Amino acid sequence: MIHTRTHSYAGMDQEDHHGMTMTGRVIRDAWVFGVLPEGDGFAGKSAGDMQNLFEAVHKAWEPYGQLPSRLPPELAQRHARIHDHAVQRAKAAGWSAELGDDD
Repeated sequence: MIHTRTHSYAGMDQEDHHGMTMTGRVIRDAWVFGVLPEGDGFAGKSAGDMQNLFEAVHKAWEPYGQLPSRLPPELAQRHARIHDHAVQRAKAAGWSAELGDDD
């Protein structure tokens, strides 16, 4: 009998670096574009679910060249609010944007 182990994502709130990772950024961008409800940390999702999310967010960014500066005002404000809040929260939890020796 072959046992397979299903790995699932612990959720953005459980990430190292307090969600300041590429995965965390994609989840926050999914909130910006309405791909995920705001606050959904994607906990318990599989690698396949994560791949689908990455693809959906990439597609949502395409009309804007993947650049926040090209977002229309409503999305730009939402992007700034969501990402600024995430940075403030991560800093309060001890995250630093400075690169360490291992980075």
